[in-house]
Amino acid sequence: MIQITESAANKVRQMIATQGKSGMNLRLYVEGGGCSGMQYGLTFDAAVSEEDEQIDCDGFKVVVDPMSLPFLQGAQVDYLDTLMESGFKIQNPQAKTTCGCGQSFGA
Repeated sequence: MIQITESAANKVRQMIATQGKSGMNLRLYVEGGGCSGMQYGLTFDAAVSEEDEQIDCDGFKVVVDPMSLPFLQGAQVDYLDTLMESGFKIQNPQAKTTCGCGQSFGA
């Protein structure tokens, strides 16, 4: 199961409202690349496949494709806004190695 913190959900709802993305889903995915071999992606997406995992987040859905899902099991998506860092942060128990920026991982 993938968890979305309240901070991340609030930020997504704010982005949906300010960017005119009403009715859109937040797609979370993994693709090859980055310093550690795989990298995370977040995008707004209107399309949902029957195979996609869907997580209801009170006002929007997070969708994950079946190829990304095994790499994201147990992950937590958070949003930070501090003096040291700002943006979405993914805590992933599947990651065996990570890069310094936290945007890529090895499984």
